[in-house]
Amino acid sequence: MPTLTDRVRRAVLGAPKDVQDPHAFHKLSLVALLAWVGLGADGLSSSSYGPAEAFRALVDDQGGFHTGLAVGLAAATALTVFIISYGYSRIIEQFPSGGGGYVVASKILGPRVGVISGAALLVDYVLTITISIASGADAILSFLPGLVPHKLAFAFAGLVVLTLMNLRGVKESVTAIAPIFGLFLVTHAVAIAATIGTHAADIGPVSRAVHANVSDTFRSLGTLGALMIFVRAYSMGGGTYTGIEAVSNGLSMMREPRVQTAKRTMVLMATSLAITAGGILLCYLLVGLTPDLPHDKTLNAHLLERVAGSWSIAGFRFGPGFVVTALLSEGLLLFVAAQAGFLDGPRVMANMATDSWLPHRFSALSERLTMRNGVLLMGFAAGLALAYTRGNVSRLVVMYSINVFLTFSLSNIAMTVFWVRHRKDDATWWRHLPAHVIASLLCLTILGITVLEKFAEGGWLTLLITAALTVFCFLVKRHYGLVILAIQRLDRELPGPEAGAEAAAIYSASDPAAAGDPDPRRPVAVLFVGGYGGLGRHALLMMLRMFPGHFKGVIFVSVAVVDSDTFKGGSEVLALEKRTRENLASYCAFGRALGLRATSAFALGTEVAVEAERLGVEMHERYPKALVVAGQIIFDEDTGWNRVLHNETAFMIQRRLQHVGVPMIVLPVQLDLAPGASDRPGSLRRQRADVGAEEDP
Repeated sequence: MPTLTDRVRRAVLGAPKDVQDPHAFHKLSLVALLAWVGLGADGLSSSSYGPAEAFRALVDDQGGFHTGLAVGLAAATALTVFIISYGYSRIIEQFPSGGGGYVVASKILGPRVGVISGAALLVDYVLTITISIASGADAILSFLPGLVPHKLAFAFAGLVVLTLMNLRGVKESVTAIAPIFGLFLVTHAVAIAATIGTHAADIGPVSRAVHANVSDTFRSLGTLGALMIFVRAYSMGGGTYTGIEAVSNGLSMMREPRVQTAKRTMVLMATSLAITAGGILLCYLLVGLTPDLPHDKTLNAHLLERVAGSWSIAGFRFGPGFVVTALLSEGLLLFVAAQAGFLDGPRVMANMATDSWLPHRFSALSERLTMRNGVLLMGFAAGLALAYTRGNVSRLVVMYSINVFLTFSLSNIAMTVFWVRHRKDDATWWRHLPAHVIASLLCLTILGITVLEKFAEGGWLTLLITAALTVFCFLVKRHYGLVILAIQRLDRELPGPEAGAEAAAIYSASDPAAAGDPDPRRPVAVLFVGGYGGLGRHALLMMLRMFPGHFKGVIFVSVAVVDSDTFKGGSEVLALEKRTRENLASYCAFGRALGLRATSAFALGTEVAVEAERLGVEMHERYPKALVVAGQIIFDEDTGWNRVLHNETAFMIQRRLQHVGVPMIVLPVQLDLAPGASDRPGSLRRQRADVGAEEDP
């Protein structure tokens, strides 16, 4: 019977999903429209603060307004959206497995550059969640001023809700937010169309006023000064372009054919963002907004009130209701935009964990087939950022934009290098190269100006956190590298099947007739193993040394773990099953070479401990005299660092099996990570050599 905790968890997070269902990936993947909702919300919602930050920057040091430049700013914004989107469409084509900026930089510019891009992306997605929730709170509280003192509590509540939604599953969370996305599109399309339509007759006067303002700007500031104001405003609006990269990072969740689905999603995202952001900037100008309007309301709130506040039909004023609805949809969409951080952040973490830049546990899937560890960490980090900045959007935009454009720059530089290298292999290279060169220059310009302008206002903190995360990644990589070297030494030092006769003599294996399956009436060992190698063989040999002549057979069992790298379609799962069977066949050959009857069994799943418990119980029912055995890596020093980077899986399985009455022991497999460890006293080589002299350990 499930416990109360299990029932509560299932009620909140939903029932487990069957990873062996051949249609599981298809059921969970997103079509272009849903992908646009889940990933495009980040880009589209940035029109709620990006254009406003750019418009407020059209002020010189003396307080003069240069709002006439907003026309050029709107055009430049729309053009930049399409240029960056085009570049990422090419990334989708060339890297259909997903991973976005991290994978592109790693494959083309090298792993060390790739980890910088990956670290920047992770910080970016944490800030995506933070700024989206903070901006959403601002938008909603624009018409609920009495709740402004409770903004942080409001924002934290939204963060908790989104975290729980993403623990339930990707498709469920995206489907739930689709109505909000649609409401935002409708209300803002109506507002933009109404503004432009009602001011169509004023195009002449507005054009003359814009011309006069621009002329005055050039006259008072000079050409260079006017250009500097424009470029600064363009850079301060860098938050507008955030989210464009989300599609290339989230390819693994797209419906097949993935590339076509992702490219359609990119077109929908780019078109909606360019029209909305550029249209809002023009609307600011048409209704006569100025950059010095009070900050107690967002610029979009001021815009909507001026455009729709007085709307009525037959004496019924519905304008205020429309304004509230539009602001509510904007605020809710901003909360929804945090979804992109929850969708793509854990996927970047999973890619980096697969490459050993982050702890391997971040590539694991939960029973709901979500990256639970990544989702929880993203939510926790966003909570810290929210508390530190007190939800101040202006500070967050600066911190946010820096890492966005660091990743954008590295991605487009990488693609520039890619097309130059492949110019002899692809006749169309010359068509793609200019877009990446232009995108690189634009992104580097925005990055440089943002860092210089806002370094003291929070930019330094973003750079510091990104640098610290990069250093952490290199330390993790170094540790896993040392572990791999130690395991390789172990592989070389322990005998394989070809040395079975000698090993059998040493370890006193008691059943020379090793043909056939183990006899259920006699003592057998149920040994948990992973990939075929020195660790599993060492555990078997140590077990035989500890119980000489006791075991008459061995059952090698393994859990084929479906992680984020595997769960990309049915073919990957089948390949995982095949590898697992091959590894178990090798272990069986090794066991028979030692004179033991051997067979194997495996389970496929996402939770190692859960599947291992099921296997252990099943084997114990089939072989009543079985003893479950598992090896566990231990190190010379039991440090917190080692515990963070390695799961104590064997001890978890032992606790679960002993709870249900199945006997199990854990055999320590000691690894010394120091170079040359195999030649020192106490090393694994020395331990193995000493075994023959011990009659009864």
